[in-house]
Amino acid sequence: MTDAASTTIDPAEVARFEKIAETWWDPSGPMKVLHKFNPVRLAYIRDEACRRFGRDPRSARSLEGLTILDVGCGGGVLSEPLGRLGATVTGLDPAPTNISVARLHAERAGVAIDFRNETVEAVVARGDAFDIVLAMEVVEHVADVQAFVNACVQAVKPGGVLVMATINRTLRSFASAIVGAEYILGWLPRGTHEWDRFVTPDELMDALRQAGFGVNDITGVGYNPLRDSWSLSHDLSVNYMLLASRT
Repeated sequence: MTDAASTTIDPAEVARFEKIAETWWDPSGPMKVLHKFNPVRLAYIRDEACRRFGRDPRSARSLEGLTILDVGCGGGVLSEPLGRLGATVTGLDPAPTNISVARLHAERAGVAIDFRNETVEAVVARGDAFDIVLAMEVVEHVADVQAFVNACVQAVKPGGVLVMATINRTLRSFASAIVGAEYILGWLPRGTHEWDRFVTPDELMDALRQAGFGVNDITGVGYNPLRDSWSLSHDLSVNYMLLASRT
């Protein structure tokens, strides 16, 4: 693993997620909201990848032959279903316990994924590149947003795409993503997020432009409390995802 001083990782954020690493795959534990949110992320990535690379999203192996880098993969909750869709997946996380949990679960599930305890900067330094690079719910935890975006962009192959998901910095996101999710509903451990580290769509798109990427698609992700479910939305005020490629 590369030295933290040469990366965008925040040691305090790594330590925070290390404490709850063993709960990644517990659908009723601290990561339960991620398990409910995950099908929306997976479908978005699959559908956009199929559109970009000319695949059939209805195929059980729709991503076969594509390489995916999952930056900040945690316990592999997203990496694993992408591997089941046929993609060759590499998952990165700076927290060693997260990687141990991810490896063990994937082995038990019979899904071959290359999980690495390292940073995206280390991948770029080796010259590795991927068809699809994912940074899902990561950018709000890094020490330097622009440097992190730069590194993610450099890991994308020519013709490839970068998919990012994060939380907007609005009063509504403070009320729902922090007060509601962490303190009232208990969906996430208290302290998981800091509102002033949330990134607005304009800020993220500007960082991508500075790195030579343009946004091809952006969508909100909304929660329906009556159905207890998540879905794509036109509302970008809280959670949102985007797909970007070289301009």
